Amino acid sequence: MRIVLRVALASLLSIGLSSVAEADNSQKRRGNIFKHDYTAAYTVQRISVRTSCFPSKLKAILAHIAVHTGKRPVVTSGHRPRSGRSQHSNCYAADIRVPGVSEKKILAVAASAPGIGGIGRYCNGLVHVDIGPKRRWAHCGRRR
Repeated sequence: MRIVLRVALASLLSIGLSSVAEADNSQKRRGNIFKHDYTAAYTVQRISVRTSCFPSKLKAILAHIAVHTGKRPVVTSGHRPRSGRSQHSNCYAADIRVPGVSEKKILAVAASAPGIGGIGRYCNGLVHVDIGPKRRWAHCGRRR
């Protein structure tokens, strides 16, 4: 009789614990539905490129560029703490290139991204995007 009671008690205990674990897993799943992970929308050129502090708004811009160009942007420069008044110092900017996509198309897609601030173009083919104030520029390093 004791063995039967022990088996019954063990069965009830295991059923109770498994239902608690299932409820915990379902809450975790439900929470992840509403969070976006934009890190898959871009790659980094080197391990040393700092992107972990990018705000969701900047990640969403990079994801927008990835969706509309069909290729993931490569971030060549992210957070640079000692870059003066640049948006890079606040981790609000990224310099990118999209392999196989023209600079003109990247600029057009970036301009249509929701929440875009500054868009810059460099002669080496890099495009700067940030979430700061709205502005545009082109730097080619030539002085007249």
